[in-house]
Amino acid sequence: MPTREEMARNKYLKPIAHRFLTPELWRFTRRSVPRGVALGLFAAFIVPIGQIFLAAFLALPARANVPLSALVTFVTNPFTLPFWLFFANKTGGFVLNIDRAMGARAGHLAEDGGALARWLEVGGVTAFGFLVLAIVSAGVGYLVASFAWRFVVARRRRKRLVAMEKRLDERMGEKGE
Repeated sequence: MPTREEMARNKYLKPIAHRFLTPELWRFTRRSVPRGVALGLFAAFIVPIGQIFLAAFLALPARANVPLSALVTFVTNPFTLPFWLFFANKTGGFVLNIDRAMGARAGHLAEDGGALARWLEVGGVTAFGFLVLAIVSAGVGYLVASFAWRFVVARRRRKRLVAMEKRLDERMGEKGE
């Protein structure tokens, strides 16, 4: 994971390094964390290569957390790629519902066109499935990160209040004696 300083020294990023170095892009806030998760998931499924760079560049105008958006892209990696390919193909096929729309001729069209037509059909369905996964996972990731952030903050706040109450009770008990 590149640090702010490494990004500033990178010769390819020099022209826009000042934008990457703004502190708000590296802080964990209630707004930047869900945005970072959503952009990271979107970039993970939409582009097979260079997801980290896409997520980092998308984080700039969205004011999302850059390190988190880059980290979340590791959901898709070489080890999980076969699973995601299968899942994207099934998702694309489900959403497009090709068999029902084409009726009984669906298999015959692919056979008539030969192997290339079958590969293009499978590839198109899979690519559409990745598009659907990118959009849906970004939305779900945003919502989950928002609720998780609120839960964590509320829990910390509750613990702090209990601790403050306990200290206050101890002080009041000492003054009353």
